[in-house]
Amino acid sequence: MAEAPQPNSTFLYPGFFLLTGIPGLGSAQAWLTLVFGPMYMLALLGNGTLLAVVWIDTTLHQPMFLLLATLAATDLGLATSIAPGLLPVLCLGPQPVPYAACLVQMFFVHALTAMESGVLLAMACDRAAAVGRPLHYPILVTKARVGYAALALVLKAVAIVVPFPLLVARFGHFRANTIGHAYCAHMAVVELVVGNTRANNLYGLALSLAMSGLDILGITGSYGLIVHAVLQLPTREARAKAFGTCSSHICVILAFYVPGLFSYLTHRFGRHTVPKPVHILLSNIYLLLPPALNPLIYGVRTKQIRNRLLETFTFRKSQF
Repeated sequence: MAEAPQPNSTFLYPGFFLLTGIPGLGSAQAWLTLVFGPMYMLALLGNGTLLAVVWIDTTLHQPMFLLLATLAATDLGLATSIAPGLLPVLCLGPQPVPYAACLVQMFFVHALTAMESGVLLAMACDRAAAVGRPLHYPILVTKARVGYAALALVLKAVAIVVPFPLLVARFGHFRANTIGHAYCAHMAVVELVVGNTRANNLYGLALSLAMSGLDILGITGSYGLIVHAVLQLPTREARAKAFGTCSSHICVILAFYVPGLFSYLTHRFGRHTVPKPVHILLSNIYLLLPPALNPLIYGVRTKQIRNRLLETFTFRKSQF
């Protein structure tokens, strides 16, 4: 039998990393596939259906629904960047992932998370314009501007996340090639690095605060404008209808930011009080829960999408 590497041994650019899943759970983590597997299938089916409905129905080629399609595409990418590697690890035990593939996954996970946060901000601005300036909304928010906004969000996500894999790739030695995580998270890989990782830690902290912090501030400001505009409406019915147009977006915001904030706080400030398996479990829920919930929220609460889906299923049923 080959000898296990000593604690002070290092790996020079390991050919692969070994993902262990959720440390401490052992074979019991296989049961989590019953949670994350359906989440992933729901994300694929729900977001794929939303994209198909918006694509097929030309009456939905409006800014609000184009933003929703952008969110659905982002959710598909985010869930797919995690689940295909996560499920085998949970079900079969530790799995190898090539070094380059690990860096690629790191990039896509963080870039798509940044993209999702940016899309939620864009949707908040869209709702602020629709509620606060309804007469000018068709002029202020056009399909072309939504396209430019989506392109800007993609470029921003790529620009701010590219340093993550580059900051890791600059290191030549690692203490081990076993990652105590279910996917190639930036900080989980950095923990294995031999060398000064101060730049990695500072950039990760600054990016988390800047990205989520600025987006949350923008969303809060947008809803401040919405509340101000709604309170100016003359009747209770009008105010309820105006708030109703934002209810789906509020639910999606809570589904994304509440688990994310809890996961971030436990990682930054609860390392000695919150067990590592809990933190890893929360980080996976944070990445897979919103893609699974978002299409359900919009499918149920958005009248145009709900009606289109009902028409489709009714038509198919009448054919048999």
